[in-house]
Amino acid sequence: MKKNDDKISVENVNVPGKTSRVNAAKYEAMKEAMFQVLPREEPGLTQAEIREAVIPQLPEELYPGGSTAGWWAKTVQLDLEAKGVVIRETTKPLRWHQV
Repeated sequence: MKKNDDKISVENVNVPGKTSRVNAAKYEAMKEAMFQVLPREEPGLTQAEIREAVIPQLPEELYPGGSTAGWWAKTVQLDLEAKGVVIRETTKPLRWHQV
């Protein structure tokens, strides 16, 4: 992860080797919110549960009314999963938890 200006490089567990550059402040805020809500053991949270749980943890100035929180939650989840910090459980529906 390199910080440059106000962007940060993120990975996607589903597309190994590919990175994207995203807003660093929004990324860091969502990452912190996800660490506050994701359990450290099974059962984890579904994508819908993560999306709902992070909204109260997010700064209003970056995510007014929870705007774009769903996209950012998925982006950060995929990056953290690619880095081995978050684990995808083999359940239906899919669930995630911290390492």
